[in-house]
Amino acid sequence: MKRFIIPPPVFCLLLFGILGLPELAMADRIADLVDTSIWEQTKRILSLRDPSVRIALLGCLLLGICCGLLGSIIVVRQFALAGDTLAHAVLPGIALGYLWAMEKSPIHLFIGAVFAGVIGAVVVSLIQQTTRLKRDTALGIVLGGFYAVGIVLVTMLQNYMPGDAAGLKSFLFGKAAAMTEVDLILIATITVISLAIFILFFSQLKVISFDAAFAKSIGIPERFFHYLLMLLLAWAVVAALQAVGVVLVSAMLIIPAATAYLLTDRLHWMVILSVVIGMVVSTIGVFISFLGPRLPTGPFIVLTAATFFLITFIAAPQHGRVAKWWARRKQTNQIRSENVLKAIYHLQEAEDFDHEWISVRDLIGKRKKRQEDVLREIHLLDRHDFIEWDREGEKLRFEEAGLQRAKEIVRNHRLWELYLTNKANIAPDHVHDDAEKIEHILGEEMVREMEKILEETDVDPHGKEIPTVK
Repeated sequence: MKRFIIPPPVFCLLLFGILGLPELAMADRIADLVDTSIWEQTKRILSLRDPSVRIALLGCLLLGICCGLLGSIIVVRQFALAGDTLAHAVLPGIALGYLWAMEKSPIHLFIGAVFAGVIGAVVVSLIQQTTRLKRDTALGIVLGGFYAVGIVLVTMLQNYMPGDAAGLKSFLFGKAAAMTEVDLILIATITVISLAIFILFFSQLKVISFDAAFAKSIGIPERFFHYLLMLLLAWAVVAALQAVGVVLVSAMLIIPAATAYLLTDRLHWMVILSVVIGMVVSTIGVFISFLGPRLPTGPFIVLTAATFFLITFIAAPQHGRVAKWWARRKQTNQIRSENVLKAIYHLQEAEDFDHEWISVRDLIGKRKKRQEDVLREIHLLDRHDFIEWDREGEKLRFEEAGLQRAKEIVRNHRLWELYLTNKANIAPDHVHDDAEKIEHILGEEMVREMEKILEETDVDPHGKEIPTVK
């Protein structure tokens, strides 16, 4: 029996209807409506008694969903600057939307902002297509130019227009607590549309994101989906303006998606993680801003997202700095151990394998390293049962596992030299250094393929026997 799962946007809309949203007085910060202790504030937000908290929380949750969806695509497409550009390009449209209605009408502001965002995206494309300038340069020009025009228009309206024009500057830094029911419905509508388009066209968006040329070759209208993505981005930017403002909206698009990008190599999981991270950081940002008076919601949402990214950057299981450091350290130790095994094999080979034991002193000379370093390497091999180390007699010999691994490394080295000499026509005295690197990473499948290609695999180009492995 299939389980019925309510999609996040529908859940938020249901919660919106259940809670009920009475008229809200405008406020710069959520916590400006109350001024009590942190414990009292915590109880108030957890109980969702305040209409301002309910609206801000639902709005920011929907914003996290919308930005998480679109941010995943622009991060994968290496188009992150587009979000920042559109965020700044919509500011003139907000001013024009106000002039159109002569009040802060959410619908008029939305139409004006989307119009300006679309014009900005078109101008970017025109600059790319008609000049020698690259995409990042075109985005920078539009970002700076449109934002300057928007600042001029908003400042003029602030100075010369009465009434609601005085609140236009809230779009620069956001006013989550000043969201109204109309704002929330607008955000919910944009989120639902974005989610529907993602579900319908996810396969096409995935192909275009990774290889636009291939998408064209199989008949996917790449330009159409590009402008559709730009339109959705413009909508998402407008939806986020009230919560985080023009200055920070690009962070909501990029940071959750970038965090998810470090956690998975699958696009569908990246989208899911990006949405979840967007919702979580939005909830935490709203909660923190509610704890005290005059704490801005938008910056705390972005700071929370940045904190998540920092933690992921350091501790992600595969792509985090700790994991990469550990992988490099492990690889370095492996290479050192294999080089010691190879050196022991060479010493035995030089004696025609007449002596099972070799002296530690001879190995130190062969390795050409400090005695302390070689003893450390010997200890590591002894601990992993690759060799037997007679400390009193200062000698050692192979265990079965160590002998087999030594033969594999020597075989990989000499087979690769033979392959480069016979098939790539490289002189025998030029293949050693390359073989030193490749011997540690050649897989068994690749070795078998080389053995099939090479006619004789008994002796390397220098006349040395290539060992066989069980």
